[in-house]
Amino acid sequence: MPINQPSNQIKLTNVSVVRLKKGGKRFEVAAYKNKVREWRTGVETDLDDVVQIHSVFINVSKGQLASADEMKKAFGTAETPDIILEILKKGELQVGDKERSHELSSTFREIATFVAERCVDPSSKRPYTVGLIEKAMHDSHYSIKTGKSAKSQALDVIKLLQSTKTIPIERAKMRVRITMANKEGKRLKEKIVPLVETVEDEDWTDEWELIAVIDPGSLRLINELLETETKGRGRVETLSFSSVADGDEALE
Repeated sequence: MPINQPSNQIKLTNVSVVRLKKGGKRFEVAAYKNKVREWRTGVETDLDDVVQIHSVFINVSKGQLASADEMKKAFGTAETPDIILEILKKGELQVGDKERSHELSSTFREIATFVAERCVDPSSKRPYTVGLIEKAMHDSHYSIKTGKSAKSQALDVIKLLQSTKTIPIERAKMRVRITMANKEGKRLKEKIVPLVETVEDEDWTDEWELIAVIDPGSLRLINELLETETKGRGRVETLSFSSVADGDEALE
């Protein structure tokens, strides 16, 4: 450390900042890029991999540390580990222009992917590509809403595309066949039926076979249920897609 550098200053580079305003002051933590979100969702559990330095700052970019008195007044404690945890949990993650642009682009594509997976062209009954949905979103001037999940925004996009008639689009349903041993069918039927929209046919002759119409978003749930409960012995097969006009359904 240079002799003329104040002792309450620490210089850091290539950091992400988590900022929390409390008690009329701004407090910051220097974190590693992308790790804060992973920590908040439970993917990352080691705090050493999240925080660059276990200190609380008034201004990370200037290397200005918060004093014990400032922390005590704002947080009711001067215990740095406790304050760091509160800032990580409640603070706002600051990102640069380049990172923000990349994040918006990723979210835009994620929304388009949700829409493409759950919608069809009503005339052909065929699903759209993600690229075509992205183009339609651009053409209809859709703006991403920060703080709102991609899945929730996908429903907004469907409604927008339908109202602007940018492309003909309708929610899709999947027709599937679910099969498993009769013994497993008797045990799991009450868990599977709530995941389907309509039961078309059911047969118990050689094994339990259920022909049903489901929301595409339920396919993953059914697959996970079969994998967990039948150890892979149950099967679900997609038979066809069909379009529906009920765009108000939740994208689950």
